[in-house]
Amino acid sequence: MKSKILNFLLIVFSLFGYLEWSGNQHIFLLEAEIEIFSKLFINPKSVIHPFIILPIIAQFLLLFTLSQKTPSKKLTYISIFGLGLLLGFMLFVGLVSLNYKIVISTIPFVLLSILTILHHRKQKVK
Repeated sequence: MKSKILNFLLIVFSLFGYLEWSGNQHIFLLEAEIEIFSKLFINPKSVIHPFIILPIIAQFLLLFTLSQKTPSKKLTYISIFGLGLLLGFMLFVGLVSLNYKIVISTIPFVLLSILTILHHRKQKVK
């Protein structure tokens, strides 16, 4: 049960990512995903990019693990990697640009990812 809760929280925390760019533009990943899904049917070519596709696939994999009796460790690791690419890059950009909002928005996902990996490794030992 703890694995399912951790996977659910990984999905939730991945949506809290915050982006800011020039011209006082900003968006949370949840808002960006809603925008992506709305554009997907209108202009699919505009949303085909690895930093868009991989995290969304990773979220769907995590959703799939929630339907499993025992969530797959392999799918969880793949999902953490897929989401970690985007959120890790956001963390890097936040640190380089000294933007504390971006850094703070990614920390919960990073910490929960570490906690989830430690949880799965502890299960392996038992």
